[in-house]
Amino acid sequence: MATRTRPKPSAVDKAVSRAKRIALFNHKGGVSKTTTTFNLGWMLASKGHRVVMVDADPQCNLSGLVLGYKGQNEFESFYENQPQRNIRAGLSPAFESRPKEIEAIECVPVEGNTNLFLLPGHIRLSEYEVSLGMAQELSGTIQTLQNLPGSLSYLLEKTGQRYRAEFILIDLNPSLSSINQNLVMTSDFFIVPASPDYFSVMAIDSLTTVFPRWRAWARQASSMSVFRDATYPLPTTIPKFLGTIIQKYRIRVQAGHDEEELGAPSSGTPAMGFQKWIDEINSTVRKKFVPMLRREEMMLDDQKYRQQGIEKDYCLASVSEFNSLIAKSQEHQVPVYQLTDQQIGLTGVVLERTLKSKNMFEAIFNKLGEMVVELTSDAVGT
Repeated sequence: MATRTRPKPSAVDKAVSRAKRIALFNHKGGVSKTTTTFNLGWMLASKGHRVVMVDADPQCNLSGLVLGYKGQNEFESFYENQPQRNIRAGLSPAFESRPKEIEAIECVPVEGNTNLFLLPGHIRLSEYEVSLGMAQELSGTIQTLQNLPGSLSYLLEKTGQRYRAEFILIDLNPSLSSINQNLVMTSDFFIVPASPDYFSVMAIDSLTTVFPRWRAWARQASSMSVFRDATYPLPTTIPKFLGTIIQKYRIRVQAGHDEEELGAPSSGTPAMGFQKWIDEINSTVRKKFVPMLRREEMMLDDQKYRQQGIEKDYCLASVSEFNSLIAKSQEHQVPVYQLTDQQIGLTGVVLERTLKSKNMFEAIFNKLGEMVVELTSDAVGT
């Protein structure tokens, strides 16, 4: 849809430093992108970093987790009572030709963590896909669509400034949509969550052909005056790969122990069937994915990875199944590692073993948070 001409953002707006944007992306579903966004966001915020989590998935699982919603009726009530408090409403001035400039969204403070905020999603965000796709095809009608590609970045920038955020974590849906293309290619960094199965291997393999196309688009579009001089300029950012996070695998059970009962056995070693696919994912990343990213200039300096002890498979963390802890996490709207004994609701030896699992997950996400902070230090694109 066409957008009306409106004043350029002020120099003061541009002078304000912006948050580091990290997209969590894999077009294969069921790899715990939302859970990782929430747990990582909470950990970063607990370390004193102000974090905005962006729900860019029309399924709105992140929004449901934070708000405690279980069904469509609750979302409809939220949209009716607070119509401007979601990502779709924030983009509407550009996509629906409204005579107003895009403004920062009023985010939802996450209860229990004063540094953490949610930019809620919208189940109808996908309605903007067609218009954005047309704009990003660089067609002859581009003049009437010039403000669309840069509008998503502009909305996140304004919202990050409003909350003085240091990090913006973007939870994306599992697709190769134009919105995902835009948000990945205008982010500073990206993480690829994966689960140990055949489909994750194939998904990462396919990205070796998808990402070069997306980068070619970003390179061409950001150099065109029609986008560069738009009301919402398309940034020239080159997203950098932080690494993969492999999760949702079962681990070897010690003799006499019930895996479901424990939440996660203390050994931490993946069961043989899962280890096979973990090895396949690591091999695909090492032999195909990373070489492509190097050619596209989408990697950090090698020294950055080595300083964090990241091996050549570029796996930031391995996270086993949360088992019963995930349901408790969702019920109480806190990360698995923040659950109290009362919230877990067990006693005796079972509670003791479950607490060991909880502590293991806390250690994993604590280390992951530290790595993300260090990897992204002094490395934000323009």
